[in-house]
Order: sequence, then structure tokens, then C-alpha cells
Amino acid sequence: MKITFLGTGTSQGVPVIGCNCETCQSLDFRDKRTRTSLHLEIEGKSVVIDTGPDFRMQMLRESINRLDAVVYTHEHKDHTAGLDDIRPFNFMQQTDIPLFGTPQVLDQIKTEFSYIFSNHKYPGIPRVLINEIHNLPFEVLGVPFIPVQVMHHKLPVFGFRIKNFTYITDANYIAPEEIEKIKGTKILVVNALQIKPHISHFTLEEALAFIEEIGPEKAYLTHISHRMGMHQRVQERMPKNVELAFDGLKIHH
Repeated sequence: MKITFLGTGTSQGVPVIGCNCETCQSLDFRDKRTRTSLHLEIEGKSVVIDTGPDFRMQMLRESINRLDAVVYTHEHKDHTAGLDDIRPFNFMQQTDIPLFGTPQVLDQIKTEFSYIFSNHKYPGIPRVLINEIHNLPFEVLGVPFIPVQVMHHKLPVFGFRIKNFTYITDANYIAPEEIEKIKGTKILVVNALQIKPHISHFTLEEALAFIEEIGPEKAYLTHISHRMGMHQRVQERMPKNVELAFDGLKIHH
């Protein structure tokens, strides 16, 4: 499995428009964070988790020229807004792209992108195949996914375990029965928004405590805001097995 962090930022990205804090003014490329998204190359398949507003730029930056499926964690715009940009893959591959999401997520996509699902389709619109997922194991083109339900304040969100890799974003609470699904994971990715408490995301301290509970060989933090601070300074304080992810980071597992 090859894992590429397409984006590691929060809903506003980093830098934030109009912000003059030292993180937003940083020249370190690791402090330039687009909206959170992940690319997996696994068993010959190219799968993206979430198509945020920066999806087009992310795919161009990483020279990804094939897309076999998209899996959605939840319906917020910073995770879905780039769906229209799957069109070049429709054209190149001459195929519809399967989308996987909960009924709630898919209903929101049908509302936001109603032209895709119109009875009279305009030429050149995205072509998709809808696949509902629930809190049960499922397959993405033969690749097994285990959904892990987490809470994003009061909104249920899915993280996913794929073999010994688990990816969780937009979480501030995970029930004990869902944590059991994660145990044994070798590589864990989890959101850590900032230092101070937040209503719907893990803080750095909460994320580190969760990582310690799971005990993976390696952990990465994502969905990071400018309030976390500059990448280099924060990384210096991390445990040996924990890294702040950054846009373009690649893991071979």
C-alpha cells in the first residue's frame, strides 16, 4: 500500500485568508496545508478518501492519472466540494467513478451536485456510481474497508481501517466498541486540530492520548489548523513514533 497525504489542513486551509500569524506567514512548505484528503494505491487500485475544494490541485501536484473510486468520511464541504473535478478521469478511463458514502453523505452530494443526477444530463458532467455504506465492513473494488464510526461533535463521521492502516479525521469522540476495531493497527492517522480545546476535533493532547491507547508502530496527525503552530516547532515535541503529516507526504506500507 502506498499512502499519499493529498491535504492535511483544516476547513480553511493554511495559510488562512487574511491571517498574519507566524504559521500563516511561514516559508516552510510543511506549513502550507490544503484541505484534508488521502490517496491510496492498493492492490492495483487508485482510491481517494474525500474530494475537498483543493482536489484538482492535489491530483495535479501528485501527478495522479488514474482514479478508481472515491470514499467519503462525511458530508462537510471541505471534504466533498471538489467532486466535479473527477471529470477528466471519466474521460480518460471511459468509465463511471464509484462513490462510497453513508446515505446521509450521498443525499447531501445529490443536493449539492444535483446536475450530476438530473434526468436530462448535460454533456460532460461527472459520471458516478452510487454505493451506500453503513457501519459494516465493505469492499471498494475488492479492497476490504472496515468503517469506524467517530463523532464530530454531534455528527457521525466514518474513519476507515484498511488492513493494518487506520485513517480518522474530524473526530472528538470515539466509542469503546469502535476503538476495538482500531486495535492492532500498525499505522494510525488521526486528526489533531490545535492546542486549545475545540468543540468538534481532538486537540493535540487528546490525539496523543488516543495514539498511546491504540499503540501503533507509527502515527500521523492530520486536519491541522494554523493554531497548532509551526510544523517544525510542534514536531520537536512529539513522541518518537508520532509525526505531523504534511501535504505530499508519502508512506509505503
